[in-house]
Order: sequence, then C-alpha cells, then structure tokens
Amino acid sequence: MARHNLTLSLQYGKLADAATHRAALPRHKVARWIRHALQIDSEIAVRIVDTEEGQQLNLDYRQKDYATNVLTFDYCTEPVMMADLVLCAPVVAREAAEQGKTLADHYAHLLVHGTLHAQGWDHETSEADAQAMEAREIEILAGLGIANPYA
Repeated sequence: MARHNLTLSLQYGKLADAATHRAALPRHKVARWIRHALQIDSEIAVRIVDTEEGQQLNLDYRQKDYATNVLTFDYCTEPVMMADLVLCAPVVAREAAEQGKTLADHYAHLLVHGTLHAQGWDHETSEADAQAMEAREIEILAGLGIANPYA
C-alpha cells in the first residue's frame, strides 16, 4: 500500500461528553484510519460536533433537517485533496450502541467512508456504486483489523 501524505486538523465543537469522544479518537489513530483510505496526498480537517451543529450543517448544505453521522465537504483533489469531515458525536455514539460496535470502530468506519467520498466515491448514484464503495470500505477496515461494519 502506498503511503500518502496527510496534513490533519482534528477539531472538537462544544460537546457535553467530549472526553468520551476524545478517548475514542486519538490523533494517531484518526490519521491511520484516514491514511488507509487515501489514494492521494491530502489536507483534511476532522471536526467532531454536537447535534445542533450537525443538524444545521446538514440543513444548510444538503437541505436535510436532521443531524447525520458524517458530512464530507470536498474542495479539490489536485494537486492535493482538501476536505473537511464533520462527524456528529451524539449520532455516532447512538449508532455504535445500536449496532453493538465500539465507538472507536464506528468512528473509524465513518472516517474511512468520508475520506472515500472526498475522493469521488459515491454510494447514492447507483446500486453498483454503493456495492463498490461498501466493498472498498470493508477491505480498508479489514486492513485495520476492524470487522465488516455491514455484517
């Protein structure tokens, strides 16, 4: 696997249980998870937000009035990919609990998912694209020692 350069900014909005999310997201692991999904040198900002900020961003940029788990804002791919990944901590925590996953593993999956989106992968264009993206996520996560998130 080729190793691509990553400039990472890890940011936290106001969170009631910030310590829980910080513990699940040590900087070195966040960088490792994202690097495994990279196909190009990148500058990525990861922001962990509360429900209010997540819902407002989803409404403003996708016209969907609810907080979602991850939003990807991709700005360019050449010569370096630049993107923001916004993860809504309460949604991620709820989903991890519902799916019986650790918080860290669910964050890893969503960071891989968002990084693939930033590089042009899209699961909403067709069933074939969805299957291809899902297969790629499973492959990347397996390389990180994380179980298939779709099983």
